[in-house]
Amino acid sequence: MPYKRNGKWLAQVRTNDQTKRMTFLTKKEAQEWEVDQKRQLQKSARQVIHIVCLLEWATSYLTYAQAKFIRQTWNEKRSMFKGFFKVVPSDLPVERLTPGKVLSFLQEQALSRSGYSANKDRKNLVAAWNWGIKYMGLPALNPCLVDRFPEERQKRYVPPESDFWKVYNVAESDQDRAMLLAYLHLAARRSEIFNLRWEDVDFSESRIRLYTRKREGGSLEPDWLPLTEDLYLAMLQHSQSSESDWVFPSPQSGLPYYQRNRWMHRLCELAKVKRFGLHGIRHLTARILAKSDVPMIDIQAILRHKNLSTTERYIERLASLRPALMVLPRIKSHQREPPAQAKKMGNQSK
Repeated sequence: MPYKRNGKWLAQVRTNDQTKRMTFLTKKEAQEWEVDQKRQLQKSARQVIHIVCLLEWATSYLTYAQAKFIRQTWNEKRSMFKGFFKVVPSDLPVERLTPGKVLSFLQEQALSRSGYSANKDRKNLVAAWNWGIKYMGLPALNPCLVDRFPEERQKRYVPPESDFWKVYNVAESDQDRAMLLAYLHLAARRSEIFNLRWEDVDFSESRIRLYTRKREGGSLEPDWLPLTEDLYLAMLQHSQSSESDWVFPSPQSGLPYYQRNRWMHRLCELAKVKRFGLHGIRHLTARILAKSDVPMIDIQAILRHKNLSTTERYIERLASLRPALMVLPRIKSHQREPPAQAKKMGNQSK
């Protein structure tokens, strides 16, 4: 309330740790000023709270993911959210997403698809929510951290080397045969060959540059690999008829391929072999190297794995473990002599 001091009326309003004061000639003016100041404080204190819904969170994260990850990873995350919003309402405020709702979605995926698929969706949800915590102010307690599901992962089929060459021989064009040879001789990932440019092929140094995003943070990093003699000749022959900046463009669009699953399936059918994919060729290369006793550290460098344990998962280690196990003592050399009574009975039976 205003009070009089030195013949004038002093009005004051306290805001947080500060006090605003003003002097007036009349008490009425001082009162009106105080009322007006308090009204302004109340108005500024009122904040319009923007309620973030799940769809807004998902859209923002997918926009970020599209710029950061390769197309295959982005499509995987987008597909996950499409399935998620069939179970959980997309207009639900993020504060109301509970572990129970997330679990219901993942249980449905585990039953209709597999435990492995459900765990992959869980991984993407956890990553998306953690991103939302950091950039959108989502609740710090991640509701997507529910229990994982048991997995029965199918072992990736790796073709025998003979089947690869049957497929290679039925490929229609020099470009397709050069592509298949590049996968075999470089142990390349699918997108690394699809996105290869002629500027990445150094014929003078007989080497080739592959770019990968399989690094921490998703950064695009280059690796140089030597060209084998056969691959060098195949690439050189292919370059003479190429009119594109891309090494293996699609004839229809002139742009890099995104996937060629149907093409591989058709080649396998023509070659009359069991179906395998381009990534299966990468595993085949690793097996060929391992069977030829190439040191594991060199196989790791060719596959461009950061961790040796990843390389070991690519290779069936039975062949390398068998000699090691052979040093164990054999039963025959340590077999106990039968007791004397048993010997006697054995002789009598004869």
